[in-house]
Amino acid sequence: MEQLTQRLLRYVKINTRSDEASTSVPSTQSQVEFARILEKECLQIGLSDVTYNTSNGFLTATLPSNTSKEVTPIGFIAHMDTADFESENVSPHIVHNYDGHDLVLNDEQQIILKVADFPNLKNYVGHTLMLTDGTTLLGADNKAGIAAILEAMVYLLNHPEIEHGTVRVAFGPDEEIGRGANLFDAKGFNTKYAYTVDGSVKGELEYESFNAAAAKVTFKGVSVHPGTAKGKMINAVKLAMEFDAMLPVDQVPEKTEGYEGFFLCSSLNATIENASASYIIRDHDKEKFNQKKQLMLQNAAKMND
Repeated sequence: MEQLTQRLLRYVKINTRSDEASTSVPSTQSQVEFARILEKECLQIGLSDVTYNTSNGFLTATLPSNTSKEVTPIGFIAHMDTADFESENVSPHIVHNYDGHDLVLNDEQQIILKVADFPNLKNYVGHTLMLTDGTTLLGADNKAGIAAILEAMVYLLNHPEIEHGTVRVAFGPDEEIGRGANLFDAKGFNTKYAYTVDGSVKGELEYESFNAAAAKVTFKGVSVHPGTAKGKMINAVKLAMEFDAMLPVDQVPEKTEGYEGFFLCSSLNATIENASASYIIRDHDKEKFNQKKQLMLQNAAKMND
């Protein structure tokens, strides 16, 4: 456990934030640098076929089979990038044997993780927790997955008495901005089955996923002095509000659960002259998902008429 903890502590301190505005692959150089670190560590622990693919940003490696039995190869996958939140100067700390009370992330700034706000904290009483100081994300999504995969490989390498087939591992970029998986060489990975180690609850196994898309909506306004604006001003802020109001009010994350799909306005930048809104669209049902995308286009067409 200590080795796993130390590995994760090292990883979360590395800024690997992806950048939706970038056109490079990976979207940030820091992900390339992290991949090169992982490449060296894969070689150091004894994995084979360690390869960094510069065309898609994926690092892959192999734990060879140690059995004479015919066993289907399996794979384990995790992503290197972190979400679009502050990820520079991550300052993690450890709480041992969590007692179920509020967690003070940052005493100076009074950033407190309250059980009243996050009652699921009670599920982790007695556990060891890794936290930030509240001013950055931690980046355990998905560096915890990377650390867990590599430590599993270390364990199997150190215990050859445990028979296993060929195990493939892959660490990819830009999952948080919805690009990395599109470039993954699934055929070259050469496994019939693979598992993404990127969950939220201990012991959880997800065998299905939602359909997802991103939409960026831009609005052009006309700025006129307020004193002479009647019949002339077009306020892009109001246009953005109008567009959002055209979407189903109950199909938002705060009002949905389980298989229910939603629209999420994740950011809005607006002035009178220009506004830009970013949306996430999700639904488990493919038909409903396509309907959601079509609704966005229809609403845009209505506003342009």
